[in-house]
Amino acid sequence: MDRLFVGIDISKSTFSAAGLTDEGVEVFLISGPMDATGFASLAEAIRANCYDFSQVVAAMESTGCYHITLYSFLLSAGITTRVINPLLISNFAKLSLRKTKTDKRDARTIVKFLMANEEALSQVVISVDVQELRDLSRERESLSHLITATKTEIKRILGTIFPELESIAILYTRVMIDFLKKYPSARLVKETKPKAIEKALKRKGVGTKLSYCVIFPRYCGHTEGLGRILNLGGVEWKNVRGIGSTVGSSRRRQYV
Repeated sequence: MDRLFVGIDISKSTFSAAGLTDEGVEVFLISGPMDATGFASLAEAIRANCYDFSQVVAAMESTGCYHITLYSFLLSAGITTRVINPLLISNFAKLSLRKTKTDKRDARTIVKFLMANEEALSQVVISVDVQELRDLSRERESLSHLITATKTEIKRILGTIFPELESIAILYTRVMIDFLKKYPSARLVKETKPKAIEKALKRKGVGTKLSYCVIFPRYCGHTEGLGRILNLGGVEWKNVRGIGSTVGSSRRRQYV
Protein backbone atom coordinates (compact mmCIF):
# COMPACT_ATOMS: atom_id res chain seq x y z
CA MET A 1 0.00 0.00 0.00
CA ASP A 2 1.26 3.47 -0.90
CA ARG A 3 2.20 5.74 1.93
CA LEU A 4 0.53 9.10 2.52
CA PHE A 5 2.23 12.26 3.74
CA VAL A 6 0.15 15.04 5.33
CA GLY A 7 1.27 18.60 6.01
CA ILE A 8 -0.88 20.71 8.34
CA ASP A 9 -0.74 24.47 8.87
CA ILE A 10 -2.44 25.48 12.13
CA SER A 11 -3.76 28.79 13.42
CA LYS A 12 -5.78 29.55 16.55
CA SER A 13 -9.18 28.68 15.06
CA THR A 14 -8.55 26.89 11.73
CA PHE A 15 -6.17 24.53 9.99
CA SER A 16 -5.25 23.68 6.39
CA ALA A 17 -3.98 20.24 5.35
CA ALA A 18 -2.35 18.92 2.18
CA GLY A 19 -1.91 15.23 1.38
CA LEU A 20 0.72 13.80 -0.98
CA THR A 21 1.42 10.23 -2.03
CA ASP A 22 4.98 8.95 -1.87
CA GLU A 23 5.21 9.77 -5.60
CA GLY A 24 4.50 13.42 -4.77
CA VAL A 25 0.95 13.47 -6.18
CA GLU A 26 -1.41 15.77 -4.28
CA VAL A 27 -4.57 13.87 -3.34
CA PHE A 28 -6.31 16.41 -1.10
CA LEU A 29 -6.09 20.02 0.06
CA ILE A 30 -8.64 20.95 2.72
CA SER A 31 -9.32 23.49 5.46
CA GLY A 32 -11.38 23.13 8.63
CA PRO A 33 -12.07 24.50 12.09
CA MET A 34 -9.94 23.52 15.08
CA ASP A 35 -12.69 21.42 16.66
CA ALA A 36 -14.10 17.90 16.55
CA THR A 37 -15.91 18.56 13.25
CA GLY A 38 -12.74 19.77 11.54
CA PHE A 39 -10.68 16.89 12.91
CA ALA A 40 -13.25 14.38 11.67
CA SER A 41 -13.16 15.87 8.15
CA LEU A 42 -9.35 15.55 8.15
CA ALA A 43 -9.56 11.92 9.27
CA GLU A 44 -12.08 11.20 6.46
CA ALA A 45 -9.80 12.81 3.86
CA ILE A 46 -6.87 10.71 5.07
CA ARG A 47 -8.91 7.48 5.20
CA ALA A 48 -10.23 8.05 1.65
CA ASN A 49 -6.66 7.96 0.35
CA CYS A 50 -4.97 5.57 2.78
CA TYR A 51 -7.18 3.29 4.83
CA ASP A 52 -4.26 1.99 6.90
CA PHE A 53 -3.33 4.84 9.23
CA SER A 54 -0.03 3.14 10.05
CA GLN A 55 1.10 4.12 6.53
CA VAL A 56 0.38 7.80 7.16
CA VAL A 57 2.93 10.35 8.36
CA ALA A 58 1.72 13.83 9.30
CA ALA A 59 3.66 16.97 10.19
CA MET A 60 2.81 20.36 11.66
CA GLU A 61 4.64 23.39 12.97
CA SER A 62 4.99 23.98 16.69
CA THR A 63 2.52 26.80 17.34
CA GLY A 64 2.69 27.32 21.08
CA CYS A 65 -0.42 25.66 22.51
CA TYR A 66 -2.62 25.77 19.39
CA HIS A 67 -1.41 22.56 17.75
CA ILE A 68 -1.72 20.33 20.83
CA THR A 69 -5.36 19.28 20.36
CA LEU A 70 -4.93 18.22 16.71
CA TYR A 71 -1.58 16.63 17.49
CA SER A 72 -3.18 14.55 20.24
CA PHE A 73 -6.10 13.61 17.96
CA LEU A 74 -3.79 12.28 15.23
CA LEU A 75 -1.69 10.30 17.70
CA SER A 76 -4.79 8.74 19.24
CA ALA A 77 -5.90 7.69 15.73
CA GLY A 78 -2.61 5.84 15.23
CA ILE A 79 -1.09 8.36 12.80
CA THR A 80 2.62 9.07 13.15
CA THR A 81 2.87 12.82 13.69
CA ARG A 82 5.91 15.09 13.72
CA VAL A 83 6.07 18.55 15.28
CA ILE A 84 8.59 20.72 13.42
CA ASN A 85 10.38 23.91 14.41
CA PRO A 86 8.78 26.79 12.43
CA LEU A 87 12.25 28.18 11.62
CA LEU A 88 13.05 25.03 9.62
CA ILE A 89 9.87 25.41 7.60
CA SER A 90 10.56 29.12 7.04
CA ASN A 91 14.06 28.43 5.72
CA PHE A 92 12.76 25.63 3.50
CA ALA A 93 10.06 27.94 2.07
CA LYS A 94 12.71 30.48 1.05
CA LEU A 95 14.00 27.97 -1.51
CA SER A 96 10.75 28.34 -3.44
CA LEU A 97 10.46 30.99 -6.17
CA ARG A 98 6.84 31.61 -5.18
CA LYS A 99 6.70 34.01 -2.25
CA THR A 100 2.90 34.18 -1.89
CA LYS A 101 1.93 33.06 1.62
CA THR A 102 -1.44 31.42 2.34
CA ASP A 103 -2.50 28.74 4.81
CA LYS A 104 -3.00 26.13 2.07
CA ARG A 105 0.34 26.98 0.47
CA ASP A 106 1.98 26.69 3.90
CA ALA A 107 0.43 23.23 4.29
CA ARG A 108 1.96 22.21 0.96
CA THR A 109 5.34 23.55 2.10
CA ILE A 110 5.15 21.54 5.32
CA VAL A 111 4.31 18.27 3.57
CA LYS A 112 7.11 18.78 1.03
CA PHE A 113 9.55 19.44 3.89
CA LEU A 114 8.31 16.26 5.57
CA MET A 115 8.92 14.16 2.46
CA ALA A 116 12.38 15.66 1.90
CA ASN A 117 13.47 15.14 5.52
CA GLU A 118 11.47 12.12 6.69
CA GLU A 119 14.49 10.04 7.66
CA ALA A 120 16.08 12.83 9.70
CA LEU A 121 12.79 13.67 11.40
CA SER A 122 12.13 10.02 12.29
CA GLN A 123 15.38 9.96 14.27
CA VAL A 124 14.24 12.87 16.43
CA VAL A 125 11.46 11.29 18.45
CA ILE A 126 9.99 13.45 21.22
CA SER A 127 7.44 12.01 23.61
CA VAL A 128 4.05 13.68 24.00
CA ASP A 129 4.87 14.58 27.61
CA VAL A 130 8.13 16.29 26.65
CA GLN A 131 6.45 18.18 23.81
CA GLU A 132 3.65 19.39 26.06
CA LEU A 133 6.18 20.38 28.72
CA ARG A 134 8.05 22.48 26.15
CA ASP A 135 4.84 24.19 25.08
CA LEU A 136 3.87 24.91 28.69
CA SER A 137 7.34 26.28 29.35
CA ARG A 138 7.03 28.67 26.40
CA GLU A 139 3.59 29.75 27.57
CA ARG A 140 4.91 30.36 31.10
CA GLU A 141 7.75 32.47 29.72
CA SER A 142 5.29 34.49 27.65
CA LEU A 143 3.09 35.13 30.70
CA SER A 144 6.15 36.09 32.75
CA HIS A 145 7.10 38.74 30.19
CA LEU A 146 3.50 39.99 30.19
CA ILE A 147 3.47 40.31 34.00
CA THR A 148 6.77 42.20 33.96
CA ALA A 149 5.48 44.59 31.28
CA THR A 150 2.28 45.16 33.27
CA LYS A 151 4.20 45.96 36.47
CA THR A 152 6.39 48.41 34.56
CA GLU A 153 3.30 50.12 33.16
CA ILE A 154 1.74 50.36 36.66
CA LYS A 155 4.90 52.02 38.00
CA ARG A 156 4.98 54.42 35.07
CA ILE A 157 1.38 55.51 35.62
CA LEU A 158 1.78 55.81 39.41
CA GLY A 159 4.87 57.93 38.85
CA THR A 160 2.53 60.50 37.34
CA ILE A 161 -0.62 60.31 39.48
CA PHE A 162 0.68 58.96 42.82
CA PRO A 163 4.50 59.40 42.87
CA GLU A 164 4.82 59.31 46.68
CA LEU A 165 3.46 55.78 47.03
CA GLU A 166 6.36 53.78 45.60
CA SER A 167 8.84 55.23 48.11
CA ILE A 168 6.91 53.95 51.15
CA ALA A 169 5.02 50.85 49.99
CA ILE A 170 5.38 47.60 48.06
CA LEU A 171 3.10 48.10 45.09
CA TYR A 172 2.37 44.51 44.10
CA THR A 173 0.91 42.95 47.26
CA ARG A 174 -2.74 41.92 47.08
CA VAL A 175 -3.72 44.55 49.67
CA MET A 176 -2.01 47.38 47.79
CA ILE A 177 -3.40 46.32 44.39
CA ASP A 178 -6.91 46.26 45.87
CA PHE A 179 -6.23 49.63 47.53
CA LEU A 180 -5.11 51.18 44.23
CA LYS A 181 -8.23 49.92 42.48
CA LYS A 182 -10.26 52.06 44.86
CA TYR A 183 -7.85 54.96 45.41
CA PRO A 184 -5.44 55.32 42.47
CA SER A 185 -4.26 58.83 43.39
CA ALA A 186 -3.32 60.97 46.41
CA ARG A 187 -6.25 63.25 45.63
CA LEU A 188 -8.74 60.41 46.12
CA VAL A 189 -7.08 59.47 49.43
CA LYS A 190 -7.48 63.05 50.61
CA GLU A 191 -11.16 63.08 49.66
CA THR A 192 -11.90 59.79 51.45
CA LYS A 193 -12.92 59.33 55.07
CA PRO A 194 -10.31 57.73 57.36
CA LYS A 195 -12.51 54.74 58.15
CA ALA A 196 -12.77 53.93 54.44
CA ILE A 197 -8.97 54.03 54.16
CA GLU A 198 -8.75 51.72 57.18
CA LYS A 199 -11.12 49.24 55.59
CA ALA A 200 -9.24 49.27 52.26
CA LEU A 201 -5.92 48.47 53.99
CA LYS A 202 -7.18 45.45 55.92
CA ARG A 203 -6.14 41.98 54.92
CA LYS A 204 -9.19 39.86 54.17
CA GLY A 205 -9.58 36.91 56.47
CA VAL A 206 -6.90 38.03 58.99
CA GLY A 207 -9.12 39.66 61.56
CA THR A 208 -9.19 43.40 62.22
CA LYS A 209 -5.51 44.33 62.54
CA LEU A 210 -3.92 46.19 59.67
CA SER A 211 -0.96 44.63 57.85
CA TYR A 212 1.34 47.63 57.84
CA CYS A 213 4.47 45.49 58.22
CA VAL A 214 3.54 43.94 54.89
CA ILE A 215 2.51 47.10 53.07
CA PHE A 216 5.17 49.38 54.55
CA PRO A 217 8.21 47.16 55.35
CA ARG A 218 10.56 50.16 55.29
CA TYR A 219 8.70 51.57 58.30
CA CYS A 220 7.79 48.34 60.16
CA GLY A 221 7.93 49.10 63.87
CA HIS A 222 8.14 52.86 63.37
CA THR A 223 5.23 54.94 64.57
CA GLU A 224 5.87 57.79 62.16
CA GLY A 225 6.13 55.75 58.98
CA LEU A 226 3.13 53.48 59.35
CA GLY A 227 0.64 56.29 58.88
CA ARG A 228 2.24 57.84 55.81
CA ILE A 229 -0.34 56.52 53.39
CA LEU A 230 -2.89 58.65 55.20
CA ASN A 231 -0.58 61.63 55.49
CA LEU A 232 -0.16 61.62 51.70
CA GLY A 233 -3.81 62.57 51.48
CA GLY A 234 -3.69 64.96 54.41
CA VAL A 235 -5.43 62.52 56.81
CA GLU A 236 -4.45 62.38 60.48
CA TRP A 237 -3.52 58.69 60.81
CA LYS A 238 -3.70 58.63 64.63
CA ASN A 239 -7.47 59.03 64.38
CA VAL A 240 -7.85 55.77 62.47
CA ARG A 241 -8.90 52.87 64.68
CA GLY A 242 -6.66 49.81 64.46
CA ILE A 243 -3.34 51.45 63.62
CA GLY A 244 -2.40 51.86 67.25
CA SER A 245 -2.54 48.10 67.88
CA THR A 246 -0.11 47.48 65.04
CA VAL A 247 2.36 50.35 65.42
CA GLY A 248 5.57 49.30 67.17
CA SER A 249 4.89 45.59 66.79
CA SER A 250 7.95 43.47 65.94
CA ARG A 251 5.87 40.78 64.31
CA ARG A 252 6.20 40.74 60.53
CA ARG A 253 3.42 39.15 58.57
CA GLN A 254 3.95 37.20 55.37
CA TYR A 255 3.47 38.89 52.04
CA VAL A 256 -0.08 38.89 50.82
